[in-house]
Amino acid sequence: MEQNELYPIFLKLHNLNVLIVGGGNVGLEKLSFLLKSSPNANVEVVAPDFHLEIKVLAENHPSIKLTEAKFKKKMLKKRHMVIACTDDLKVNKRVYELSRKRYLICNIADTPDLCDYYLGGIVTKGNVKIAISTNGKSPTTAKRLREFFEEVIPEDINQMVENLNQYRKTLKGNFEDKVKKMNEITASLKNKE
Repeated sequence: MEQNELYPIFLKLHNLNVLIVGGGNVGLEKLSFLLKSSPNANVEVVAPDFHLEIKVLAENHPSIKLTEAKFKKKMLKKRHMVIACTDDLKVNKRVYELSRKRYLICNIADTPDLCDYYLGGIVTKGNVKIAISTNGKSPTTAKRLREFFEEVIPEDINQMVENLNQYRKTLKGNFEDKVKKMNEITASLKNKE
């Protein structure tokens, strides 16, 4: 049976520099997705022209920069991650190849073979965030799982997280003792009786 070997991480996009190449519908989708989870993400969107809603997002998010131009190799300088989503596969492929030469992680929209990472489904409830991946096989399944988790995870879970964080700060002893005490307290989350 095939297994998902992707490694999930949570990036602090407000500390990184992201480049999106493409200002159309897919560029809007990628930018919206990033901002939903990371509203202060540092993103530059490069395109000859922009979807109106991208312009609105940029007006409402000061960390978004729009550059009205065709993609140039020098635009990859001082970047951490790249997304290319133009309607020209040659441009997208060039962005990917140039990104790889600079050791930048890159995602080419709707082209799994040209992706170092995927933008999966995300559920956020306060400080709790769950990422969902189908290994690029079925975005619709990831969407349905996201909807399911959004429904079943209680809205007040953030209060529990905050309370446990405060309690954790009061614990004395070595690391193993602290882990044991936290495991005892949170066991009820696993053992529904």
